[in-house]
Amino acid sequence: MKIAIVGSGYVGLVTGTCFSEVGIDVVCVDVNKEKIDNLKNGIIPIFEPGLDDMVHRNVKKGRLSFTTSITEALVDAEVLFIAVGTPPDEDGSADLKYVLSVARDCGRNMNDYLLIVTKSTVPVGTATQVRDAVQDELNKRGVSIEFDVASNPEFLKEGAAIDDFLKPDRIVIGLNSTRAEEIMKSLYKPFTLNGHPVIFMDITSAEMTKYAANSMLATKISFMNDMANLCEIVGADINMVRKGIGSDSRIGTKFIYPGIGYGGSCFPKDVQALVKTAGEYRYNLRVLKAVEAVNKDQKLVLFNKMLRHFNNDLKGKTVAVWGLSFKPQTDDMREAPSLVIINELLEAGAKVKAYDPVAMKEAKHHFGDIIAYYEDQYEALIDADCLALLTEWPEFKFPKFPVIKKLMINPVVFDGRNIYDKAEMKRNGFAYYCIGIDTTK
Repeated sequence: MKIAIVGSGYVGLVTGTCFSEVGIDVVCVDVNKEKIDNLKNGIIPIFEPGLDDMVHRNVKKGRLSFTTSITEALVDAEVLFIAVGTPPDEDGSADLKYVLSVARDCGRNMNDYLLIVTKSTVPVGTATQVRDAVQDELNKRGVSIEFDVASNPEFLKEGAAIDDFLKPDRIVIGLNSTRAEEIMKSLYKPFTLNGHPVIFMDITSAEMTKYAANSMLATKISFMNDMANLCEIVGADINMVRKGIGSDSRIGTKFIYPGIGYGGSCFPKDVQALVKTAGEYRYNLRVLKAVEAVNKDQKLVLFNKMLRHFNNDLKGKTVAVWGLSFKPQTDDMREAPSLVIINELLEAGAKVKAYDPVAMKEAKHHFGDIIAYYEDQYEALIDADCLALLTEWPEFKFPKFPVIKKLMINPVVFDGRNIYDKAEMKRNGFAYYCIGIDTTK
């Protein structure tokens, strides 16, 4: 089987590479010629553990290739995945111009049966728009070619995307034809041999499942951050509360860690898009609106702690920042809390010295030379008035506290991910602030 994947960003490249890993011939398409040229030369545009080796291996074996031509990609292809971006509009709705552009390209270039699958995160009703766009182009050509449209939302976690694809919790597929179902069963057979479930459903339900899943996870995060703020006020310890409720199997331990808010490419825009979809049907999603509001406020919690510690005057203070990406194991900074916190620090007149294992190149696109970048986490601490930990990279979890104390002007740590122990920090002579715990006692 040969498949084409349009869009060679995070979702498209991971999807195409993993399909090629199990022996399927894959052509990845992208309109960005520089990106395609780089991929042909072995330069991977994103950081994802294990992806580089897998891409190189399958290119070498001839199962994975790259092109800017959808016409070329469609030759002998039975399935085409749409994996282009769906950035949020100003009103929070998903922008489908890239998705529909691919659909029109299919209609202009296909010559045989084609199963067109939306892999991009798209709102309810997108499949109908894709079908109409393809059919409109076929009508303009005056040809009658059979095709199907399906929805196959992705559930990849950045930093663990390879494992998520090869060993999925579930595979959700929305379709409305027997032919499409047989093709998708065949395509995903290598991933289901170990019992990973494939859930077939109607297309509308599949489109909704993606948004509902991410919105549920975002809800858990915002709920815990709200609880963390209350715990700090009343004198409870959010870490103890988390353990207490996480042992309930109905709740579980995942996504109940307090912090400085969620970010990334999925949760923020998917929550916004689902709220927008509800509004179009005249329904008010009050819980999700609150989730979004809590998350927005949470990104300011650590900055406000810094303000209070320095008596509302950060002008001239030097803040060392550890961690820039929205979470570990990725260089993605979309909607990262670090963007909000650093901008607030700069606005308050502070200087920022930053270190991140992989995201500093991306950070330069956002901040340019307004902040300083360091290749060593300890070098960033020299003459700093405080340290703000914004991403829980593993290398930050067991630092050399005596070295940190020696390098800094003031031994003050603002821990936005609760990775340090309050008692240990006090024993080491630090003023310590975290989320959901009153550390002044």
